[in-house]
Amino acid sequence: MVGGRALGREFGWLWAAYAASAYGSGLGFGALPLIAVMVLHAGPAEVSALSAVGPAVGALIAVPLAPWVEFRRKRPVMIGMDLVRFAAMASIPVAYAFGRLGFVQLLVISAVVAAAKIAFGAASGAYLKALVRPEDLLVANARFESTNWSSIAVGPPLGGAAIGVFGPVTTVVADALGYLLSALGVTAIRGEEEAPERAGRSPVRAGALLDGWRHIMGHPGLRSLYLNQILVAGLIMATEPLLAVLLLRRLGFPPWQYGLAFAAPCLGGLIGSRLARRVVARYGRDRIFRTVGTLRAVWLIGLAFVRPGVVGLVTVMAVELAIIVSMSLYSPVLATYRLEQTPGHLVARTLTAWSIGQQASVAVLTALAGLLAGATGPRTALMAAGLLILATPLLLPRQDRASRREPEEVSPGPS
Repeated sequence: MVGGRALGREFGWLWAAYAASAYGSGLGFGALPLIAVMVLHAGPAEVSALSAVGPAVGALIAVPLAPWVEFRRKRPVMIGMDLVRFAAMASIPVAYAFGRLGFVQLLVISAVVAAAKIAFGAASGAYLKALVRPEDLLVANARFESTNWSSIAVGPPLGGAAIGVFGPVTTVVADALGYLLSALGVTAIRGEEEAPERAGRSPVRAGALLDGWRHIMGHPGLRSLYLNQILVAGLIMATEPLLAVLLLRRLGFPPWQYGLAFAAPCLGGLIGSRLARRVVARYGRDRIFRTVGTLRAVWLIGLAFVRPGVVGLVTVMAVELAIIVSMSLYSPVLATYRLEQTPGHLVARTLTAWSIGQQASVAVLTALAGLLAGATGPRTALMAAGLLILATPLLLPRQDRASRREPEEVSPGPS
């Protein structure tokens, strides 16, 4: 039972697979930047490049994958992408054991994992829409959201402690095993999955690569939310490598405190995601988008004022808590609206386009933040990100014009 509703055995296995992957990634939170700093002694520009170049290349790789995912059964795609991510992450401890780990390998792994993540997300979103009833989509997305935040609350402190005891690649092993367990969870789902209409036919036209963006940009509500989301996500994620350098190198925080600074506030994610359905029922989706969407943006600038010691740790935790409560309430509402407003034959391509845009924004803004940090220091770059994100609420829709239009009327036909 979820939110008073039974979503079925198949959803239970899908949720279990998601949880395995999420908890593995929670243990490996920030693993690649941490390894770059602690093992390869990378500086701010290199750490930012790792967080930017890999996802950017991964986004390019994912572009031609969108129609491929759209017109295939989704469970095999999810299993395949999990196994790709398992193999990529498992190569790190192997290379480390033989003394062959290098920065280029981390870049390649970052790109492969990013592309596989986009493809997996597109397949799982399309599968979820077909799996649960429309009225249960918000409940299902809220469950995934709460699982994600709980994994981050538990994972980073344990991961930081494991790094201190067993070495810097320990959490990478946990991350890799999480993907393997996720693949096993998806495999356990029983029942026939209906083959997409285009499966087995001639290759889709080249224009099918862009159909996801056409749908997003032709839909007033999705267009506003998309532009807002890619900037908010890009600016928030651009601070992660900067904080790694600031906290671990400049301010001397031990790894367990670095993990705790991000883990404890994630308890707020459980609160926001659990309240999503009730808050939408009481205040309406439009108010959530405008009010909570604005609240996501006002706290980030606080990271520029972090100081050493307990005060600095509390500052990071307070800022992250405020951001996470807002995000965890906002995200399942956005995910549900996006699925509701996208016809079935376009779900995978729309979700791929959304993820590519978001990931490209993260890559570009992280790279720019890294360059600024290299020239002026991480604190100045954090200040710049905090100021820029204050303008993003201007992109939020003033009213939900799109909700009065049927998805099929704003979407291109099948390719």
